[in-house]
Amino acid sequence: MLLFVCNFTPVVHEHYRIGAPFNLYYKEILNSDSEFYGGSNVGNCGGLHADEIPCNGRPYSLALRIPPLGMLVFKPVFEE
Repeated sequence: MLLFVCNFTPVVHEHYRIGAPFNLYYKEILNSDSEFYGGSNVGNCGGLHADEIPCNGRPYSLALRIPPLGMLVFKPVFEE
């Protein structure tokens, strides 16, 4: 399972909450705004843990920092 987040606007979205199905750590496996791709490196420091706050019909959620004109991909980490 992967969680894709796309921002088609030229604005950074801070603390943008999106629903998540599991109370786990979500590793940021792709950030199209990474310095590696010539971007400004707006992101989530490699990942974040879901909050126990329901959102979008899901029992948990993530408060994300979404880069402008970019895409993020997260993968839940089921085992450490």
